[in-house]
Amino acid sequence: MAGQRMGMVIGLRPDKVAQYKSLHAAVWPDVLANITECNIRNYSIFLKEPENLLFSYWEYHGSDFAADAALMAGNPRVKEWWALTDPCQQKLSTGKDGEWWAAMEEVFHHD
Repeated sequence: MAGQRMGMVIGLRPDKVAQYKSLHAAVWPDVLANITECNIRNYSIFLKEPENLLFSYWEYHGSDFAADAALMAGNPRVKEWWALTDPCQQKLSTGKDGEWWAAMEEVFHHD
């Protein structure tokens, strides 16, 4: 059974593209384990150059996304990971207050 599909977008600083790609070529195993523990599957991040837009897609298979998101945000290794990746990213000018990655509306899906 497929979970809730989620898509998000954010900018990537042009001078950080190589660093971001390098980091994601070897994501720390404990960060990957935490993603799974938080009921997230089929997680992908795509990059559109030269606009430097990151698009993330995943399926959420849990029953309380807010609780799982808080579990992830509270993980010390995830915090270390985000300390490396967040400076590479750039919030969209159209993003909502308090929103880092901007949520996207699903307008079409086909299995």
